[in-house]
Amino acid sequence: MSEKDRTISIQGVAVNDSEGGLLWSFGIATDPRIEEMLDDEEWIQEAIAARMRPILLTDHKLIAITSEIAGGYLTVLSDSASDVVMNFILNVPFAYDILNHILTDPYDAMAVVDAKEKVAFISPIHEKFFGMHNGEGVGKNVRDVIENTRLHKVVRTGIAEVGQIQHMQGNERVVSRHPIRRDGKVVGAIGRVMFKGPQQLEAMSKRIHDLESEIAVYKKETRQKVKGEEFLDMIIGQSLAIQSVREQIRKIAPLDIPVLIQGESGTGKELVAQALHMMSARQSGRLVTINAAALPETLVESELFGYEAGSFTGADRKGRPGKFEQADKGTIFLDEIGDMALDTQSKLLRVLQDRIVERVGGDKPKHVDFRLCSATNRDLETFVEEGRFRLDLFYRISPVVIVLPGLEERLEDIPLLINHFAADLAKQYNRPVPEIDPDVHSFLMEQDWPGNIRQLRHVMERAFVFCETGRMSVADFQSQQASMKPARKVASVTSPQAKTGSLKDNLEELEAKLINDAIIRFKGNKKKAAEHLGVSRSYLYKKLEALGGDPD
Repeated sequence: MSEKDRTISIQGVAVNDSEGGLLWSFGIATDPRIEEMLDDEEWIQEAIAARMRPILLTDHKLIAITSEIAGGYLTVLSDSASDVVMNFILNVPFAYDILNHILTDPYDAMAVVDAKEKVAFISPIHEKFFGMHNGEGVGKNVRDVIENTRLHKVVRTGIAEVGQIQHMQGNERVVSRHPIRRDGKVVGAIGRVMFKGPQQLEAMSKRIHDLESEIAVYKKETRQKVKGEEFLDMIIGQSLAIQSVREQIRKIAPLDIPVLIQGESGTGKELVAQALHMMSARQSGRLVTINAAALPETLVESELFGYEAGSFTGADRKGRPGKFEQADKGTIFLDEIGDMALDTQSKLLRVLQDRIVERVGGDKPKHVDFRLCSATNRDLETFVEEGRFRLDLFYRISPVVIVLPGLEERLEDIPLLINHFAADLAKQYNRPVPEIDPDVHSFLMEQDWPGNIRQLRHVMERAFVFCETGRMSVADFQSQQASMKPARKVASVTSPQAKTGSLKDNLEELEAKLINDAIIRFKGNKKKAAEHLGVSRSYLYKKLEALGGDPD
């Protein structure tokens, strides 16, 4: 028999008595080498325990299956099917038990057909399901035994069918069918019920769906974080002051808590509000901006709360939602809140307390859900003391305060800012990005910037427009020095007047210097500056007005 035509077949049989002694042998079992093993009581006991053992001879590879019979033991010797099977039996001492489990598993029933489409084996649990006795279906055509089977088609086509639904005995089962090949020829097929029913598959599908939903949430959070970081990157600068601001935004943004942004005009308070919104869970909602200083007193309620159709002359026929309604599920940004009229402050406070708005001309209060973000360049604590700002409103809007530094406190960021402005302006005007002489950085860092970043951009834009060589030099900015002059500041003690004037003049100059230093040290906070100088705030305001400073 050629290697190609070899099939698994019984090659020999042997019988041992109850003591393990060899009584009778037939076929290859008569080989002296095998007889010596079969006559070894210890070998027989190990074979009984393993049920299935390999026998490796120099010219044969056999599988021995040993079982108890009346008065002794029976051993059947078969050819080895393949190296894989032999390795499995050789290396797994409980190989028989695994095969037994596979064939009798109640949750993974099996049916086997041969090349003639006849049933060769059905798992006991499957026989019970079909109401058959053990072995009753063997030898019959598979279509006469298993309802709606397709095993005969798999035998004919040699194509596997995985994860199919099969209706049997009024139930649906999820099955998998595979052709079995030997030497490239289909010799049969095996069908397995993968689950007891679609319910188990549905449960697994639900679990997969839940996991996919969870992953989708993580992806959304990641996208939100990345998008928020993009807005955070719009706050240009690497100074310690700006790094601190960005870190505060990262910590505060996820918390649904009101934020007050304080800083001089032109420091970028709007960018901070945008970053806070885009890094929050309200990112998909709207960011609605209100310029509190520009709210006309006659239209405050209609602007903030909206109005119904026909509420007043000139009203929209369909009515209009107010700013708070527009900010529902989003963020409302009250810019320049320090300049809001007292009457308007009272109306705002009511909304912040109740989160309910009622349109002008309407009678149906509506709940609104928004996050509050405010900004001011005013000293609100002083305004509160002077009766220009409500104390209860101040507490409502300022649980968390972010203070933006002026440009004079972060001069080292000027090179980054002008490079950013150059690229932005080039895109805006559809021109190449100009080269910038290193001297420009130093020149601009030596100037005073009372208008902060807004002023710097204005200066940069003017220089960009009139730059004709594609390279920006100090000369392009020197013509603008007049516009870069700072607002009037207190005189320095080193001025000629301070050196030659009277004692009174020198005392006034020294006082001015101390006040100026205190204002700079406390970043414009007049209250802290006054406490540091040991004077009342009203006295400090009078001196600032006399010295040409801005008391606000």
